[in-house]
Amino acid sequence: MSDKAPRGVRLVIALAGRRNAGKSSLINALTGQETAIVSATPGTTTDPVAKHYELLPLGPVTFYDTAGLDDEGELGALRVKATRKVLYRCDVAVVVLGEEGLTAYERDLLAAIREMDIPHIVAWNKADLRDAGDGPQPPKDVRAPFAHVSAMDGTGVDRLKSMIIDAAPPEYRQERLILGDLIDEGDWVLCVVPIDLAAPKGRLILPQVQVLREILDCDAVGTVVKEREIRAALDGFGRKPALVVTDSQVVMSVAGDVPDDIPMTTFSTLFARYKGDLGRLVGGASAIDALKDGDTVLIGEACSHHDVADDIGRVKIPRWMTQYTGRDLNFEVYAGHDFPEDLEKYALVVHCGACMLNRTEMLRRIAECSRRGVPVTNYGVAISKLQGLLPRVLRPFGLMP
Repeated sequence: MSDKAPRGVRLVIALAGRRNAGKSSLINALTGQETAIVSATPGTTTDPVAKHYELLPLGPVTFYDTAGLDDEGELGALRVKATRKVLYRCDVAVVVLGEEGLTAYERDLLAAIREMDIPHIVAWNKADLRDAGDGPQPPKDVRAPFAHVSAMDGTGVDRLKSMIIDAAPPEYRQERLILGDLIDEGDWVLCVVPIDLAAPKGRLILPQVQVLREILDCDAVGTVVKEREIRAALDGFGRKPALVVTDSQVVMSVAGDVPDDIPMTTFSTLFARYKGDLGRLVGGASAIDALKDGDTVLIGEACSHHDVADDIGRVKIPRWMTQYTGRDLNFEVYAGHDFPEDLEKYALVVHCGACMLNRTEMLRRIAECSRRGVPVTNYGVAISKLQGLLPRVLRPFGLMP
């Protein structure tokens, strides 16, 4: 079951430390499976290794085994960089100490983790090789929950699991709603889903599926139509929907068919709130009005995909933004888990809906933009502004642009 949960709803737990500290053995002990290759040879783990697991009561999580921070040479430096990228997008970090205890490597790592405000735990592995008893007290500069563990005989492993659960961000211990606070039991919700070249064959995209599932969880009624069938649906159902949720790409035509007294928003706006910070993303959209000739806009995609003729991020948003501003703008696309290192060169970041990211990673991206002085918004919010409909799609949330 844990293998089937979407990547964007999983808690990400990264184990990091020096080579031969026992990170791979500890992941195997935590999951009860031979997930990671274990060897006494330092540097056995060369690239991050992911293991899906059901960690109750949190639910589906992903453990990441990473390369040693003291890896050597040019290739080793690349592996260390990959380790730090995994840490950047994790929800909980477990810093694993080897027999030598806390060294300069772990101190530097802990400083970086604190700077990124990542919940973390320090686990001193290989307790079976020393007389820990109650364990020597952690060094004063650890300043983090501390556990003595042994991946070999299981000492402290269950306690470490409990500490990971306690360290998890609140949203993983409290149910977060996509639209459940906007509707009541028995309400009718109309979902508008265009089927175009970008639509995956034979299925809906993840945000649409998640919205429909939450409608059912709320004991409400969900109806799915294409944009050409809205009027027939409104006339045929016999009552007004409590909410209309549309794909952002057709928000203009849908707004023309849905009376103004019916609340309306977009899937991407719902996910701006569910996965990120809607208020800050709305604020970022105001930067569109300040764009100047020659400015560069970053289109941020959380996942790679095959381009289509009228791609939303690579074609439509640049076209609409150029038409709206009347400016000569440059657009660059960056796909994957990382932002460009030269983020400051962009006048604006327009991020995708983040369906493949968890909320922690999306919030961290928003915070990174804020820290470096770059406005950030998302596809749905930007499109609604460019179409002149942002006040309307924000109305269900009680917000104004």
